[in-house]
Amino acid sequence: MNSLSLKNVVKAYSNHIAVNDVSFEVKPGTIFGLLGPNGAGKTSLIRIITTITAADSGQVLINGEPLNQLHPNKIGYMPEERGLYKKMKVGEQLMYLAQLKGLSNKKAKENLKYWMKKFEIQDWWNKTIGDLSKGMGQKVQFIATVVHEPTLIILDEPFTGLDPLNANLIKDEIYQLKEKGATILFSTHRMEQVEQICEDIVLINQGKVLLQGHVDKIKNDFKEFKFSIRFEGTQPADLPLDEVDVLASDANSIVFKTKDYEHSNAILHAFIKNQVPVLSFNEILPSLNEIFIQQVTQKS
Repeated sequence: MNSLSLKNVVKAYSNHIAVNDVSFEVKPGTIFGLLGPNGAGKTSLIRIITTITAADSGQVLINGEPLNQLHPNKIGYMPEERGLYKKMKVGEQLMYLAQLKGLSNKKAKENLKYWMKKFEIQDWWNKTIGDLSKGMGQKVQFIATVVHEPTLIILDEPFTGLDPLNANLIKDEIYQLKEKGATILFSTHRMEQVEQICEDIVLINQGKVLLQGHVDKIKNDFKEFKFSIRFEGTQPADLPLDEVDVLASDANSIVFKTKDYEHSNAILHAFIKNQVPVLSFNEILPSLNEIFIQQVTQKS
């Protein structure tokens, strides 16, 4: 059973269709990327999933059940626009949000102590939210998102404004939550982050799904038979370069594009036959960013 299923979801605002017949499924215990340029419809979809707004038509299922008003207590949502009350103390803010999600006073304190110790911020309890730096505020917002132990966690651009140290801290926690069984929906337009942490993705643009599937499969589907070879010594004189397009080369490396694996193997064979030491031989798959730009440009 999927943690989240969207079936033919439509949402319009006045004359603008923000979500246009969107369908996708998120498997349990995975990190799933919801991708698209600004204005693609990502936030509109998240608002529907979290019951902030309702779809005009279509269906949303959480663990096989039609979306209802009880589901938000099982969802943790970290919006791109952070929503902390600047005049409140960190402790009272987190207690308030934890109890809104159904935790008892005792359980809320217990969970918050665990997370604040984990992030080494035990002494922040009486700090005012408005006095925190952006990175500090991000940590507090993340704790507010996960303190009630949600089974579905939605993170909208969670690394925006974070320095590398804090970004890695949050990333490590995302992996650990996944290992404990949580399903993570990760919304972003930053493709390099997606390649690092997501297993499956859906790419939307102008409210429509352009492509979806496993990250590795999508990259293979868009491969262009590009290869790189690094070597020591002298390039073989009988290298069959007339069969390929050389994209770049120097004294000890060649990047080339060919029609199929047979021609790439012929290049490698020439090095082996001439006993030229090969340091590496790799296929260069397109990045998600390249695929993203290609698909959005072609279909916009």
